[in-house]
Amino acid sequence: MQASEWSALVAHLTEIETLDGVMGVLGWDEQTYMPKKAAELRGAQLALLSRLHHERTTDERIGRWVEQLEGDGATTSDPIRSACLRNLGRTYRREKRVPADLVDKLARARSEGFQAWIEAKKSADFARFAPVLQTLLDLSRRRAEAIDKKRHPYEVLLEQYDPGTSVESLRSMFARLREGLVPLIEAISAQPQQPDLGGGWDETKQWALSREVAATLGYDFDGGRLDPSEHPFSTGQGPGDVRITAHLDANDLLSGLGGTIHETGHALYEQGLPVAHTGTTVREAASYGLHESQSRFWENYVGRSKPFATWLAGVVKKHFPEKAQSAERAIDADAIYRASNRVERGLIRVQADEVTYNLHIVIRFEIELALFEGTLAVKDLPSAWNTKYREYLGITPPDDARGMLQDVHWSGAAFGYFPSYTLGNLYAASFGAAMQQAIPDLWVRVERGDFAPILAWLREKVHTQGHVLEAPEIVRAAVGDRDHVEDLLAYLWGRQGAIYGVKRG
Repeated sequence: MQASEWSALVAHLTEIETLDGVMGVLGWDEQTYMPKKAAELRGAQLALLSRLHHERTTDERIGRWVEQLEGDGATTSDPIRSACLRNLGRTYRREKRVPADLVDKLARARSEGFQAWIEAKKSADFARFAPVLQTLLDLSRRRAEAIDKKRHPYEVLLEQYDPGTSVESLRSMFARLREGLVPLIEAISAQPQQPDLGGGWDETKQWALSREVAATLGYDFDGGRLDPSEHPFSTGQGPGDVRITAHLDANDLLSGLGGTIHETGHALYEQGLPVAHTGTTVREAASYGLHESQSRFWENYVGRSKPFATWLAGVVKKHFPEKAQSAERAIDADAIYRASNRVERGLIRVQADEVTYNLHIVIRFEIELALFEGTLAVKDLPSAWNTKYREYLGITPPDDARGMLQDVHWSGAAFGYFPSYTLGNLYAASFGAAMQQAIPDLWVRVERGDFAPILAWLREKVHTQGHVLEAPEIVRAAVGDRDHVEDLLAYLWGRQGAIYGVKRG
């Protein structure tokens, strides 16, 4: 490929990234400040942009550029061009097979789906969401079949989030995790529960605390912002614009703060991607699972640690002096640490502790799989959801809002997304194990609020790598050939097991 052709390709891909950013801003606005009556207009705006995006990602010139890259021996010695060929070729072939009218219908259905989900969740009435969910499911099936009708439709959808992941590999992984987690949950359940921090947490003060924590971890507020939303999320529009949201609760400090730290982890990854490789497909996360590893690493591995609790206690005292000085129940480092690591069979995924979290993912994975395999009808989804919660966690949702309507994902047709959360937990556990070996005074630094060495390690090993390699290769280069499932189980038994006084058999 000639230099001029490579420059033309980079310019074309940069334009696509710009469209991604524009749609990202509109999506962010839709979930934060958009007027309710603007839903129809927003649907039309996103439909138009989706068509433009689809036209550019299926441009015939991309096919020629891919062919030229494939025939260009220079790609073997140029890692950026080689990565571009791999990433672009996969995306191009997938998108080229999807009809433009289907892209348009999906964009409109997603916009309608989000608003329907909001209303259904508020009224705890699945029936208000069921029709649009059926439409999203049908359209997603059609999309998967258009891409590759010979493969399992769910596996085709998985590929857009975590390339290389198969249905069978997920089944095997979840089985092994379940086998290791069940005895830990049972052992902990037999012990006295750890106390929570109680309520009465002024939300205005919580916002100030959340901003301070995010900034101290390394989040650049000159290139981002923190806002409220129904469901916490992060979104990167491009260099200099990476935004996060949170959902705070006056009765649960750690829930809102944990969500902020989680989204900060995502944002730190986005802010650390290699800007120099804009327009090459390399300035992007290698997979959703790897992206999730960053949020879960900061939220759990660091954020639930005892040294972090020691540092956080001082920050809490600064923003809530009345809590730290309470004669009745002082909030100190030990109280924060124990409350952060409560293990409880709860209903809500985003509020779940580390030990039970992956069971929430198993439920969603199995339900999604059943929907796409045709063994579960949309109308029976709440019943199936409740049955699995009784079977796996021993609890039953009292209503749809705390049942299958709790997550935003299906309203946007994000089928196949949920497994990335468990992949993120697995990667994060191995990152933590490797990092402790690389930074001997890791926890001493955390205790005094010095997170720079952690961020520097992640910047070098993960963030600046972008998508020059596939996610499993990036992880392997960072930690070696570690057993991710064993790392996660050992970590959970080591932390929560110790807190509750139980040992691994």
